[in-house]
Parts: sequence; structure tokens; C-alpha cells
Amino acid sequence: MIKEIKIKSLAEIDAAAKEMVELMGDYTIFAFYGEMGAGKTTFINALSHALGVEEDVTNSPSFSIINEYRSDTTAELIYHFDLYRLESIDEAFDIGVEDYFDSGALCLLEWPERIEDLLPDDTVKIKITVAEDDARTLTLDFPEL
Repeated sequence: MIKEIKIKSLAEIDAAAKEMVELMGDYTIFAFYGEMGAGKTTFINALSHALGVEEDVTNSPSFSIINEYRSDTTAELIYHFDLYRLESIDEAFDIGVEDYFDSGALCLLEWPERIEDLLPDDTVKIKITVAEDDARTLTLDFPEL
């Protein structure tokens, strides 16, 4: 199933994040694809806030690779991955990425193409495209459960 979320400006990002929360269902692994500067981190931060994470807690895990957040409203655990700096699949194994995927916690991945072969079959793939007017379109590809 394919769904689209349009974001015409940064002012609409919170509404777009809430729209995505309504679509998430029982899926736990979300892989965000997009070029550098497409807004992956910005959207994941808005999504985390929509899921109940305190605003000042979220940031890009560029150097730590994984940030852990907890929702203040549901106590749900959320892992935010920035895989850009991974040099190999072996590094993904070293950080235990498969254990995170199997944990049942929500996993939000930036630069998933670095570990494409490790992504579970039930991963929701989200492509962020940027239009000439700087609007964003998120195309969510939900696999069959």
C-alpha cells in the first residue's frame, strides 16, 4: 500500500507528523530515504514529538549513530538511527542493529541504504522528495503484514 503526505512548508510539519502517526499501525521499522538536506532528521524529530517525546530531547544521532527516546505519553521506546557514517554491514552487526529491529521498539532509520540487506521484510520505506518550491512529499510504502 502506498500513501503520500505533502508538506508545503515547515509550518505544516507537525500536522504531517500527526498524519503519519495515524498511518503507522502495527509497523515498527521505518526507513527514511532522501538526499542530503531533504529533511529526514527534521521530519523524524517532528514525528518523535507527535509520538510524545519531549521537544528538547531529540536531535540527529550523526555521531552516536543511535539515539534512544521514550514517549512521555505512551512510555514507548523509540530508536532513531543515522546510518550515514557506517562504512560496512559489519559495523551494523557490531552495533547490534538486528537486535534493535527484533526488540519490538519503534525504529526510525536515516540512510537505510547503508544496511539495505539487513532491513526486515516488514520495513515501511519512506522516500522524501523535494520540489522546486522546497515543498516535500513523503511517499510511504507499506509492505503486507
